[in-house]
Amino acid sequence: MTDGYKLDQAALDALFFKARTFNGWQDKDVPDDMVKQIFDTMKWGPTSANCCPLRIVFVRTKEAKEKLKPLLDKGNQDKTMEAPVVALFAMDRQFYKYAGKLAPRIDVEKWYGGKEEANKETAALNGTLQAGYFLLAARALGLDCGPMSGINRQGIKDAFFPDLDGEVKFVCSLGYGRPETLYPRAERLNFDEACKIV
Repeated sequence: MTDGYKLDQAALDALFFKARTFNGWQDKDVPDDMVKQIFDTMKWGPTSANCCPLRIVFVRTKEAKEKLKPLLDKGNQDKTMEAPVVALFAMDRQFYKYAGKLAPRIDVEKWYGGKEEANKETAALNGTLQAGYFLLAARALGLDCGPMSGINRQGIKDAFFPDLDGEVKFVCSLGYGRPETLYPRAERLNFDEACKIV
């Protein structure tokens, strides 16, 4: 990034000020190429020692959606089935197996060997950070998002990530939202309620 560079207002609106969590979706496809483009954009976001523990399964077929549906809270089922794509976000505790590629200057064994609790925490923190990058990348590329935590995490792990040493965190519908399904936008905390400068 160059000195003094910043996004224009339209970009900030797309990412933050006008970005909403959608509850209904247009009947408009999200092609595989766009899904791959989201990943190829978000993967450049920083993580600790470039560990990159996020693993994603994209659910788009009717069969896969039917497998996912009973693993969602009832209030999340219909709107999720309507979405063209649903991203399932899981965190890989064995992220270090790629350290030779991702962090070749690090002594992998010294940093991660036999440190199960530290690896679990590293995966959870950095995987969630990457999922946040994913939402920003999807919005930057013109899609709307519907992230949800009302899910059966263990059930989703068993059904979609059976070989993963890790945990599912949340899911996110992707597509083109229907504005009429939005609730009035809620307030956020102001600076003084959430922050202090010391």
